[in-house]
Amino acid sequence: MMKQITIMASLVLMVMMAACSKKEKAFDATGTFEATEVTVSAKATGELKSFDVTEGQNIEDETLVGRIDTYQLTLKKQQLETQRGQLAASKRQLSSNRSATSSQQLDLNKQLSSLQQQIANAQRERKRYSELVNDGAVPRKQLDDIDNQIKVLNRQLEATRDQIRSSNAALAEQGKGIGAQMDGIDAQVAGIDAQQRQLDDQIANADVVAPIAGTVLEKYVEQGEYVTTGKPLFKMADTQRMFIRAYVTSAQLQNLKVGQPCKVFANYGNGQRKEYAGTVTWISSRSEFTPKTILTDDERADLVYAVKIAFDNDGFVKIGMYGEVKF
Repeated sequence: MMKQITIMASLVLMVMMAACSKKEKAFDATGTFEATEVTVSAKATGELKSFDVTEGQNIEDETLVGRIDTYQLTLKKQQLETQRGQLAASKRQLSSNRSATSSQQLDLNKQLSSLQQQIANAQRERKRYSELVNDGAVPRKQLDDIDNQIKVLNRQLEATRDQIRSSNAALAEQGKGIGAQMDGIDAQVAGIDAQQRQLDDQIANADVVAPIAGTVLEKYVEQGEYVTTGKPLFKMADTQRMFIRAYVTSAQLQNLKVGQPCKVFANYGNGQRKEYAGTVTWISSRSEFTPKTILTDDERADLVYAVKIAFDNDGFVKIGMYGEVKF
């Protein structure tokens, strides 16, 4: 009787061992869950006037979460705007002076044309009176008066021409001076514009903006603190698009490639798991010794390769949790 019981127990044990050997393994590799983390630092120096950040808070990308004091920068920008206005007024005055000089030059040219016309008219009158004098119709004195008038007009004409030549020379010299002054003003305005663009950039850098959409992991400062450029303000991570870093043996590596779909399991303990659809996004090109906390398909293997499998998180997977991968 005892012998029959022993035989039956042996048969049951063999069946159980055969069933276990045929049972497919639940996972091919294990690892820990990670996320893309970003440390947001101050881009300006000053008092942190506002800072609406809480650890665990979900923030959309490009969200304004704080602002550093910009009072001094704003004052400097207003000062530059005042200087720019003064330079613009100086340039308008120079343009006005140039216009006035040009107007005087135009008047002299009109005066010259008028004298030339008067001389032409007087010469026609002289010709007519000369014929009358020859005929004895008018006295000689009238012809002499016209000759004197023509002489006076010619002297006025030459004087006007001299005045125009002097005015042209003075205008050319003045034009050079005004042009040089305007060039100098334009250079100063360009410098002010460059400084204003710098200030605009510095004022924009005073805004604390979330660079990605994600969850706030750590908060390093509080509102009202004085921060300097480069000082860390808070750390956040993209917890929607996460990945698991797992390790595989060289035997498993030959069947893996980037872009390959696979299954990711979040292990909550006590046999509780949650499945996610994953994609292999990275395979290390170098081997490394098996981490102590990692169980691979072949525990006897000393060298393994790290792989990353990305998946969309539904909010249940946390950074640092252990997970499993089935290829």
